[in-house]
Amino acid sequence: MKAIIIGAGRGSRLGPETDEVPKTLVPVMGRPMLDWILEALEEAGFSGRDIVFVSGYREEVVRERYPQLTFVRNERWEHNNILASLLCARAHLADGFVSTYADIVYDGAIARRVAQSAHDITLGCDTAWRRRYVNRSQHPETDAEKLRADGSRVLELGRRIDSDAAQGEFIGVMKASPAGARQLVEAFDRAAERFAEGEFREGRTFEKAYLIDLLQDMLEAGTPMHRESTEGAYMEIDTLEDLEWAARWWASRPRARAPEG
Repeated sequence: MKAIIIGAGRGSRLGPETDEVPKTLVPVMGRPMLDWILEALEEAGFSGRDIVFVSGYREEVVRERYPQLTFVRNERWEHNNILASLLCARAHLADGFVSTYADIVYDGAIARRVAQSAHDITLGCDTAWRRRYVNRSQHPETDAEKLRADGSRVLELGRRIDSDAAQGEFIGVMKASPAGARQLVEAFDRAAERFAEGEFREGRTFEKAYLIDLLQDMLEAGTPMHRESTEGAYMEIDTLEDLEWAARWWASRPRARAPEG
């Protein structure tokens, strides 16, 4: 099983922070986001050549700093999106994989639980997600990749889910067994053919699709998915505002608070 880091994009909303490095190398709480991710993946059992980095913008910087990784390039990173980036690593998916966004910080415990799940497709979920959207003006709650679930069983994914109906936010970390990987690749190929023209999901073309777009398509087709949850040990760094608040969010996550009394 491989770990796939989806890191092709620049992260233009971080402004000058990404003039010389891709988004994943922007420091958060004193070190690059990619270091946080590699540490979490190590706790989940991945290291060195087990990790595939899907690159694009400023690939050479990541290669120089992290030569132990296997690199796959998304040649169209300026024109496509997260889903297309993941499938650039198609050759590494068949034996099962754990995939992760590259602009996030999360602890190793949730990565380990996702990786060790017995289900074919398992999604990481933050149940304390709404606290990070209070006064967050540049990335509102309506942009969250929300999730509805019945226990561990995932029912729905999407930005348009009403916040009060959501059981959490998808954190961008997913595990697929060999069977789950096969289901995902086959669903991708079917959708690529069906939606070669026009809208795929929520006003987006297939080329511009997010991972959650395909996962929701699969859910609607009856593919089972489950979740593993964390209570706040996750955050996305999408804007300069997020970067400013990151240390406060991390320190105030529910499981990090000292017991009362």
